[in-house]
Amino acid sequence: MRLGRPSVADPVRLGLCLAAGAAACSSGASTPRASVAANVVSVMASAADQVQVIPRLDEKRVDVLVGEKPFTSYIYPASLKKPVLFPLRTASGTIVTRGYPLEPRPGERVDHPHHAGLWFNYGNVNGLDFWNNSTAIKSENAATMGTILHRSVDGTHSGPGEGSLDATSLWVSAGGTPLLRENVHFVFRARTDLRTIDRITTLTALRQPVLFTDDKEGLIGMRVARGLEQPSNVPEKFTDASGHTTTVAVLDNTGAAGRYLSSEGKAGDAVWGTRGRWVTLTGVVNGEPVRIAMLDHPKNPGFPTYWHARGYGLFAANPFGQKIFSNGNEQLNFQLAAGESVTFRHEVLIMTGQVASQDIEPYYDSFTR
Repeated sequence: MRLGRPSVADPVRLGLCLAAGAAACSSGASTPRASVAANVVSVMASAADQVQVIPRLDEKRVDVLVGEKPFTSYIYPASLKKPVLFPLRTASGTIVTRGYPLEPRPGERVDHPHHAGLWFNYGNVNGLDFWNNSTAIKSENAATMGTILHRSVDGTHSGPGEGSLDATSLWVSAGGTPLLRENVHFVFRARTDLRTIDRITTLTALRQPVLFTDDKEGLIGMRVARGLEQPSNVPEKFTDASGHTTTVAVLDNTGAAGRYLSSEGKAGDAVWGTRGRWVTLTGVVNGEPVRIAMLDHPKNPGFPTYWHARGYGLFAANPFGQKIFSNGNEQLNFQLAAGESVTFRHEVLIMTGQVASQDIEPYYDSFTR
């Protein structure tokens, strides 16, 4: 916790500081540090509800509550091929992720059964496809798929305005050979009109070198609710990394008014396959204006990331798809030697109300500090 005067680029901490009083915000104040700390903690407790992170290991989940109301859950049921956060909610409780395949809702698209909640995986790791794996995969293709197996909840923290979760998973081949250990640290924050998730992911190569061959299917992604999809007037077909084609049927566009915008000024479908420090997606879900932002950290490999952002509701950041997104002009093919690690830092903001795109920059500045 910073006890000096926060920068304007740190709006949450700045608001707490100002509420604690001018003396607490002044870098030259004579107020004892312990007293200032007590004041700020007191303000935090009153300004944001308690974030509770509650393991329910017998149910294969960890629930995250704000003021005893659900925000999201870290889940790892046998029906999924990776752990995910599902569902995601706004501060008022509106669900902003698609329900299918876990909790289908009327009027939703039912394509891409591997798109569930908020996840982290990749389409080509030593030739194995972790992205497209699901219970819908044909048996003859199972050997080409990888699975991310949750192994342990390593720690949780609950507190005023902020909670955290640490967990370990293994990326394994169809035959059960571990390729990567994943250690993830989630930070969940809450304030009146905002929910945020930091996902700090460390991947460690285990018994052998690991190659992330350039592929469009990655890396951190989420599938959003119908109100955040862009309107579509024609049937759509998408081909995954294994060459499988999925036809996405035309749905009634009533209520579908999503729009992407990148930090570089790209908008709508033009965001796909371009680089940016962050991207936002705006829309209206059940009558509530919503803006979701995904932020890429300068320390991440491949920064600034390419965006795998599709109008039908896939919102993903992929720094490893450079050959595909650049039409062959760039190539990364990121590698880890046995025992080597890499860390990724991402933040997701779920904002309610009429939030302007320029308002993302202060949050980005705070995140990158």
